[in-house]
Amino acid sequence: MEIPRACRFYNEDEDSCEAHYKLGRTLGQGAFATVKLATELTTQKTWAVKVIKRSALSQSDSEALKSELEIVQTLHHPNVVSVHEIYNGKVNCFIIMECCSGGEMFDRIISKEHYSEAEAVHAAVQMLLAINYCHEQGVVHRDLKPENLLYSSPAEDADLKLADFGLARAIKPSELLHNQCGTPGYVAPEVLLSTSDHGYDSECDLWSIGVIIFILLCGYPPFYDDDNDVLFHQICDANYEFGSPYWDEVSKDAKDLISKLLVADPKQRLTAQQALAHTWCSRDDHPRGHLKSCLTEMKKYNARRRFRGAVRAVQMGNLLKKIAHDHQTSTATATATVTATATATATATATTAASSTAVAEPPAAP
Repeated sequence: MEIPRACRFYNEDEDSCEAHYKLGRTLGQGAFATVKLATELTTQKTWAVKVIKRSALSQSDSEALKSELEIVQTLHHPNVVSVHEIYNGKVNCFIIMECCSGGEMFDRIISKEHYSEAEAVHAAVQMLLAINYCHEQGVVHRDLKPENLLYSSPAEDADLKLADFGLARAIKPSELLHNQCGTPGYVAPEVLLSTSDHGYDSECDLWSIGVIIFILLCGYPPFYDDDNDVLFHQICDANYEFGSPYWDEVSKDAKDLISKLLVADPKQRLTAQQALAHTWCSRDDHPRGHLKSCLTEMKKYNARRRFRGAVRAVQMGNLLKKIAHDHQTSTATATATVTATATATATATATTAASSTAVAEPPAAP
């Protein structure tokens, strides 16, 4: 049976896209993609366009892109960034997406003067609804992080949406994934420990949601170290704590849910459906007191996260310029060697690069 598509798909060259859209300023850039603001000429509606340069892709990257295109065509949910059209050209691939002008989740939270556990629950439930839908469709996201959670608009009641399916995979119920990917700090233990003989499936997304909910309630991550080896040991041991005074005002229900998500054994971890049925997500009488220390810590964490992202963006830009220069000046054999080296470096960096954070249009200056 053919899977219904949620968007229009065209196997056409880039001229076809630019005949229908006027591309504007760059919103952001990742390892192999640039996201631009675009206006649809017939409707004057604003979209975000992810432009993927095929010449920069390795064979494995091309296969990942093919998987992403197959997945985003089938997804349609209020809490998932929708794809309007795809122009699958020979030189570039253009993915036309809704433009989420409300910004990233953490950026929105730290702009508030008052922030409560009730607001954290609301965000967590929308995350869980999105990932539960994906899992029902057989899709594992594998890169849940704040950069990939965007608000549809600046409105107070705007929907929170899941973005960037660049690392996502569609799997069958009995199928396992084996490659290590994701973002340090959010990646699940079973992903870090995966081998050709020992795989993982959709439970890895629930670990990442547990990490995000933890940050939503105290402002800092449960696992952190500048040394990735130390960080990964913390993750694999599920070594975290609800430290005082940061957790003193947080409800027992919230801590209970987190403790059932940040479980090293994925088979003992709650599913998205079970998490949605948990008391913390299903009750209505959540504390509305101001989480002052949480907001303070989140501002610090968000600033560090932004700084690291800016450094990686500069590094990636220099890397891509080097690749382009080598491609123009080297022989075919030398170019192939440089490209292979650069691709390996870019793959390691891409786990932390926010290629889809740029889907969020930055809020207008006051």
